Amino acid sequence: MTATPAPQSEPVASTSSQQSIYEASTQYRHWRFSQEELANMRSSLNLDAVSAIRHAFENDSPGSSTSVAFLNAEEEHLLVKLYVGKISQLCGHFRFPEEVEATAVTYLKRFYLKNTVMDWHPKNVMLTALFLATKTTNNPISLESYASHIPRTAPSDVLDLEFLVAQSLGFDFAVWHPHRSLWGIWLDVQTIPDVSMDDLQKAHEAATTHVRAARLTDAEFVYTPSQIALACFSLASPTLASTWARAKFPSLPHPPVLDVLEPIKAIILRNGSPPDVEAVREVDRRLRLCKNPEKIVGSNAYNKKLQEKEKKAEEKRKRKAEAARIAMEEGDPFGSELAKKAAAELDDDDDDD
Repeated sequence: MTATPAPQSEPVASTSSQQSIYEASTQYRHWRFSQEELANMRSSLNLDAVSAIRHAFENDSPGSSTSVAFLNAEEEHLLVKLYVGKISQLCGHFRFPEEVEATAVTYLKRFYLKNTVMDWHPKNVMLTALFLATKTTNNPISLESYASHIPRTAPSDVLDLEFLVAQSLGFDFAVWHPHRSLWGIWLDVQTIPDVSMDDLQKAHEAATTHVRAARLTDAEFVYTPSQIALACFSLASPTLASTWARAKFPSLPHPPVLDVLEPIKAIILRNGSPPDVEAVREVDRRLRLCKNPEKIVGSNAYNKKLQEKEKKAEEKRKRKAEAARIAMEEGDPFGSELAKKAAAELDDDDDDD
């Protein structure tokens, strides 16, 4: 999915020399969408997944898919949202810093813009996303120690999905977070005359709570970290937020940055609460019945898929050996044109897996 233009509320630099550091980031270029685009992406992903999984059911047992109630896009999103909240609980258990928690949340949400819960359950992906976040934020923990503190979790449960998660992220590991922007606003406001430090401290604490609530929403896919931070600060103290904006843009009677805050605040207030547990339990119960059989170890569909992969791998090995034999016979161990062509075909096959 190609990156979309920034919302009209945010100026876009006209030349590379005017670009902010954020505008040059992979987050800005690859992970920003409109709310309509997000809804369409999830709907399209869900329809494609249901079609593929229905086909897998039919291959496994003809007619078996007719009684299956597949999840829709909204139900998938609800389940992911529950596990976004569980990341916070795990981080509290491990005493990971805020940066780890925020990064893991982003990884999990990004993963499910490219994958379906009917293939990969959020519980497993959450554990891998959090472990990956400890490494990318330079807060490492050993795999054995990490897994040992999580009930019924083996190191392989975490590691087996690591490449899939990284690949789904497009290897875009750096994440810009609103809580860091909020810290910058807090420092700025301290320089404004006649601001009560007690009021500012209370506002910062309340705004931090709103920032954490924003992680349960799609705000980070639509707005910039600084816009979200200011909206959270405005929820905590509209007066201080307005004072900061006017201090930043003293020549403007009405700073334009204030206009974008209301829709962000609405998103946080509307969607920034954990989902209903009973509703999610029902979704999770149905997921057990509509999970892709090709992902269930021991099922006929899984075994058939495994056999196909092994057969394909064996064919690749034979072609690779043949390419090496041709090169040696022609006296060119580094590869003749024919051998290079065979190797190129092997590379193409690798991309299909």
